[in-house]
Amino acid sequence: QVQLVESGGGFVQPGGSLRLSCVASESVFSDSVMGWYRQAPGNQRERVATMTFGGSANYADSVVGRFTISRDNVENAVYLQMNSVKPEDTAVYKCYLNTGRGVQYWGKGTSVTVSS
Repeated sequence: QVQLVESGGGFVQPGGSLRLSCVASESVFSDSVMGWYRQAPGNQRERVATMTFGGSANYADSVVGRFTISRDNVENAVYLQMNSVKPEDTAVYKCYLNTGRGVQYWGKGTSVTVSS
């Protein structure tokens, strides 16, 4: 059972920046996908950004140009750099791992609040 541990959430003002981190407890496979999803109160969970082991990234339209995902395959980690944040970015952000072997894992989530 892989554990995903997130960190880096918190309170930030509109226009500010925040960096989320997620570390997996075990090594991930070379066909794995790691990324971030978020869920705001009353909303469905939505994909924010994902990245393959090889570094190919996909972003939700709402975060393109503002958020950047990165991976460190040696550290089994994935990061989300959030810039120019908006109040609508407020949500619980969860780390995601698709092992490429038909198994998915989720972190417990880290809360991000964007407010003035």
